[in-house]
Order: sequence, then C-alpha cells, then structure tokens
Amino acid sequence: MTTLIASLRTTLSGYIKYRGREGHYSFLLHRITGLGTLLFLAIHIVDTATVYWMPELYDHAIAIYRLPPFLLGEIGLVFCVIYHGVNGLRIIYQDMVKPSSWTIHTQRRAARWTLALSILFWLPAAFVMFRTLLAHL
Repeated sequence: MTTLIASLRTTLSGYIKYRGREGHYSFLLHRITGLGTLLFLAIHIVDTATVYWMPELYDHAIAIYRLPPFLLGEIGLVFCVIYHGVNGLRIIYQDMVKPSSWTIHTQRRAARWTLALSILFWLPAAFVMFRTLLAHL
C-alpha cells in the first residue's frame, strides 16, 4: 500500500512540476475532464439503480441534484464532456490520420484550437443552463 501511495505521490508531483506548455496542459485537462466524466457516470449509475431498491432515496438524490452547487457542477460537466470529446478527436486525427504532420508547432496550435472550439461549443449550453439555474433560485 505504501508503494502505491509513493508512486501516486511521485506521479502527481511530476504532473504539477513539469512545465510543458500547451501540450502538458492539454494532457492534464484531458485527464481531468475524463475523470470528471467518469465520476459523473459512476454516480449516475448508482443513483439511477436506487430507483428500484429504494425509491425514496432516489427522490432524495434528485432533490439534492437540484441544489445550486450541483447545477453549477452540471455546467462544468458539460465542459468536461465537450473538451474531452474534442481533444479526443484531435488526438485521433493527429495520431492516426496525419502522424507525418506532427511537430511541436502543430501540436501547440492544435491544443489552442481544441480549447477554443471547446469553449465555443460550451458557451451556449452554459448560458442556457446558467439562465435556468438563476430562474429556479
């Protein structure tokens, strides 16, 4: 167990200390958005399964999910899904379709475009979701 913790500590400190510019930040954001999406899916599967076992617990979970912190989390979740998908498509394209065009310059430009497109796709959804959040307060 201590070896696992030491390994995790080394990995996390390496992620934090390394300064690889766009590629590094793109890598970290891809990991974080993937983990955020995975966490949501795990919670979603568990709480949806409770509808059969304990309907009152399910109703309680749905009431909790309507609270403002969870609604803000949903807005973040939408960004996670969009960024993870767009960045995944970028990785597929550059690794499988055009591996010969791989240069530091193209990677940096592609990482910036990925972030810009993700924000562009996310903003309308975030606006509608935030407006709905304010309407229900």
